[in-house]
Amino acid sequence: MEKEEIKTQIAVLGGGPAGYIAAIRARQLGAKVILVEREKLGGVCMNAGCIPTKALLESAKMTQHIKKAREFGIEASLDTIDWGTAVERKNRIVKNLNIGLESLLQKNGISVLKGKGIVTAPHEIQVETKEGNIQVTCEKMILASGSRPFIPEIPGIHLKGVITSTEALNLSQIPESMAILGAGVIGVEFATCFAALGTKVTLLEKQKEFLPETGEEAPKEILKHLKRLGIGFRFQSQIIKIEKGDQGLSITYDTGEKKEQLSCEVILVAAGRRLNLEDFTQLSLKTKNHAVCVDEFMQTSEKDVYAAGDITGGPLLAHFAYAQGRVAAENALGKKSTLDPMTVSSCIYTIPEFARVGLTEEEALAKGVLIKKGYFSFRQNGRALTLGKREGYVKILLNEKEEVIGGEILGTDASEMITEISMAVAAKIKAEFLADMIYPHPTLNEAVWEAYRDAIGSSIHKG
Repeated sequence: MEKEEIKTQIAVLGGGPAGYIAAIRARQLGAKVILVEREKLGGVCMNAGCIPTKALLESAKMTQHIKKAREFGIEASLDTIDWGTAVERKNRIVKNLNIGLESLLQKNGISVLKGKGIVTAPHEIQVETKEGNIQVTCEKMILASGSRPFIPEIPGIHLKGVITSTEALNLSQIPESMAILGAGVIGVEFATCFAALGTKVTLLEKQKEFLPETGEEAPKEILKHLKRLGIGFRFQSQIIKIEKGDQGLSITYDTGEKKEQLSCEVILVAAGRRLNLEDFTQLSLKTKNHAVCVDEFMQTSEKDVYAAGDITGGPLLAHFAYAQGRVAAENALGKKSTLDPMTVSSCIYTIPEFARVGLTEEEALAKGVLIKKGYFSFRQNGRALTLGKREGYVKILLNEKEEVIGGEILGTDASEMITEISMAVAAKIKAEFLADMIYPHPTLNEAVWEAYRDAIGSSIHKG
């Protein structure tokens, strides 16, 4: 059987956020594009990450609304949680987005090859499909193969009941108890979800603190809210082994002072992610810390080969991958596009949410650029009070020119509000201009406005 050969201008390896954005952008610029994807289009984000986790988190948040119903004059009780229906809803959302993405790629005239792609040369990808092998020859290549859960080498890690985040999305029932190994973003989001659904959750973290990238204030506040949900924490805990136990599984861990045990029904491994670099090892690309090195134009050490998304080692965020995919496609076709990592916001979907962008307060102080700081509590925001969600704050950081250099929000819908601060950081907007804007009332966004005003000494409602 002869191997089929296809020639194209741009070949994209990986159909996740970075890959499909790169493919669409390249097609918009007039290039012939082939996209190679071994699994489902949309990558981890759409199928086993951002979207399905947020769908289940909405179910979890609904339980909290019901518990507070009496405060709003509504008599309601939370008798049962139909986990199966919640999972079906999540699956339906993912399926609809999958279908939509396939249609979008087809509408844009992008050829999708479903199969395992192996890069054999800077301009060649061998694709193993169900119908046979296909050799794709391209002028430019964009690598966007993503990442997968990292599984640490711990005795007993492969026992039944030890699961990854992917498997946690499809559990047959809500577990009575769960231990989560790793208190990073993935760990705390799953802890939030299952704790709100009634699971007794314990987070084990080998470091003495968690979420260090969020600064010093935010982790303390987030920890406080997680504990209110009933989540337990074991910091500075090194996992020694996992065994079968009375409640299903038993974890032995070392606190540095003594060895302790924890019994639980399910163990979720949330110890980070491993980058998928195996499918292009023949290129011998320059790497650092197991990530592909790219320049500001997303070009690798190999001419005509670009990379985007998780494999570049930046923040493992879908929206960052979107931006990288766009930049990679534009530069592969002769443009000189770049992106500013400082304008990339990050969100943590706890209850309440946390979001930040730019420099943290500690980073700004270390760089000597923090001159002024604005702060406003949602406890003084009318809309937050009407919603019954008073928790949290907005913090704004300014440099000597009174330009916004960073900001963070802890509170309801923080992820929906952070973009305003991102734009301010990106455009180097002065706080005075933003403070003079007219915000609708009553809104949560007024807290951002008040923080801008507080930074320049003119907050209206700060007590």
